[in-house]
Amino acid sequence: MTGKATSVSKTGAGKTGAPDAADVMPLRYGDDPYVWACWLYYEDGKTQGEIADIMGISRATVNSYLADARSRGIVNISLEPSRLSSLSIALELKRHFGLHDCLVVPSDDGTRPLIDRLGTAGAQAIAKLLKSGDTLAVAWGRTVLAVGEQSNVPNLQDVTVVQATGGTRARFAYTPELCAAAFANATDGKLVNITAPAIVSTAEVRDILLAEPLIEDEFAVLSKANKAVFSVSSLRPNSTIHSSGFFESVSLQDYLAKNAVGVVAGRFIDAKGQPVAGPLDDRTIGISLDMLKSIGLRIAVAGGFDKVPAILAALRGGYINVLITDAATGRGILNADGVTALDQKANQRPRVDNNVSLPSSYRTHIKKFLNNPDDVVDEMLDGVVKAHASHIAPIKGSNRALVARSGPRPGKVGLVIGGGTGHEPGFLGYVGKGLADAVAIGNIFSSPPPTPILECAKAASGGQGVLFVYGNYAGDVMNFEMAAEMAQEQQIDVRTVLTTDDIASSPIEDREGRRGVAGNFFIFKVAGAACDRGLTLDACEAATRKANDRTFTMGVALEPCSLPQTRRHNFEIGPDDIEFGMGIHGERGVTREKMMSADEITDRVMDRIFAEMKPAAGDRVAVLINSFGATPMMELFILFRRVEQRLSAKDIKIDANWVGHYCTSLDMVGASISIMHLDPELTELLHHPCDTFALRVG
Repeated sequence: MTGKATSVSKTGAGKTGAPDAADVMPLRYGDDPYVWACWLYYEDGKTQGEIADIMGISRATVNSYLADARSRGIVNISLEPSRLSSLSIALELKRHFGLHDCLVVPSDDGTRPLIDRLGTAGAQAIAKLLKSGDTLAVAWGRTVLAVGEQSNVPNLQDVTVVQATGGTRARFAYTPELCAAAFANATDGKLVNITAPAIVSTAEVRDILLAEPLIEDEFAVLSKANKAVFSVSSLRPNSTIHSSGFFESVSLQDYLAKNAVGVVAGRFIDAKGQPVAGPLDDRTIGISLDMLKSIGLRIAVAGGFDKVPAILAALRGGYINVLITDAATGRGILNADGVTALDQKANQRPRVDNNVSLPSSYRTHIKKFLNNPDDVVDEMLDGVVKAHASHIAPIKGSNRALVARSGPRPGKVGLVIGGGTGHEPGFLGYVGKGLADAVAIGNIFSSPPPTPILECAKAASGGQGVLFVYGNYAGDVMNFEMAAEMAQEQQIDVRTVLTTDDIASSPIEDREGRRGVAGNFFIFKVAGAACDRGLTLDACEAATRKANDRTFTMGVALEPCSLPQTRRHNFEIGPDDIEFGMGIHGERGVTREKMMSADEITDRVMDRIFAEMKPAAGDRVAVLINSFGATPMMELFILFRRVEQRLSAKDIKIDANWVGHYCTSLDMVGASISIMHLDPELTELLHHPCDTFALRVG
């Protein structure tokens, strides 16, 4: 390895494969996909096909990388020692200290100052780790400023950069204010300064300043930081702590006498990472060590062999979970903590791709709890009616038309919903007091026929008309319209609202052509509340249309569903693929892309929703994180976590939220995110009491 192959964009291979690879590349490989490919092939023993899957590129590009690496001297049977050493050190630091990630800068010929190389590496990490909606706490120091000045993270939204400590009157180029400003410029983010000195004269002055409303607001932003970037200072005479004059008002001997070895964000720590008490504790305005440890991603950029004790102390104290350092410092940290032998895998083995045959036990069918697959809907409905007899009852003995036991009443607009099965608890789970009065049920992913819909209308009618609410699918539209005409003949006034919340299914100019998906949950809820409150048919229709217009949904699938009759997937999604824009009838998504992290998926969905919803700061929303059937609650809550972060970054309040299985697609692995943009009327209707077997409010 020559060290000259860090800019892949200059080669033809880089143009075809590097952009995709860079998006998913672990930090330890820097920005060099050649090194990544070589490591996976020569060190990890991966086949070229496996490497292509891991890197998100074609197998031909992998082959080109490996060939180019050999021709350019990056690889000569073994990885060049300095690169191999830095990767091995990064892996061992990550393993030994349980880090989220680690990037180790290789040794070089000394032509570039270490602080510049750390700044470049730190900028790479920031570009990979920072996301839309993040609040980044920024400490101060020469290294921190180098990272900020070399960072450039375009295309982010709603990033807040907050100064982690107060300011200073000292005259140096890397003040807290300048460091925070550099990161705000790099991210086009909102800058929040701490408008108070970092160190004040007395504890009383500190308390007075912290009680000021402006500074309270600034610390409130700091408390919401989910990522932090900082360096670690030693206490040697040439350290930043001494040369900056930042602590000139106090003798550092007080801390040295108590065995302090370093400083993290203006706070002193001992060799075990424990805080060291001293005269500055009650006079410091800035992030505390406890606050720092509560931040999710804590990025430390620090190097230089003199800093080994200080960085090791910060690692032991748990203040760092992403470390960016140089090879000599990294090795020194490991040696100081008792790790003396690094496995460098000196003996390289040639790798050969082999065709792997499927084991004899390989399954082609999905196992399900079934009797006769043709009876699955009727048996399921029989079970539902028996399990929830207190809420629903068959109409004229048919489980294909169910009525709420406590819903319909004279003088009230009736609400009828319906659709195919396979979405449980969708449709039939939302029948009861304060919600739907009746539901018509079809076969799997199929519309109910007109006759059970008509029976539902008759059962729900209280003399004030009936509102039909259902998804915008051809079969449903045809059969519900036929039923409406039949009801009109029996003097039942019917109005219809089609749900069209799926923002992926048609462009915004064709909103009326979109599908109704999991956002049905919100629209049914509002419609049911309006009817239950005794509003007129016109008012119920208007409220329901408003709910539909202000509900936005997008779904993502990881695996397709399987029908009971076939017990096979409807289609195939590749092992590393996902599909955006899923409906709820087992159909393909709108676009297929490579698998990405939960936060990236959520960001993709939320960016689309924000583009259409156009929210303003202070707005209120309701959130639904819905499983398509096989996605567990654990993963749904991870998605909700990110949704909340994105909304909070725009100062949007979540008024109500639901996380779980609400509108499924049999056993599909995937989820959808629905956002309802609330106004006072929708908020009131959303909180109106209801009691069904799948939803209870109030």
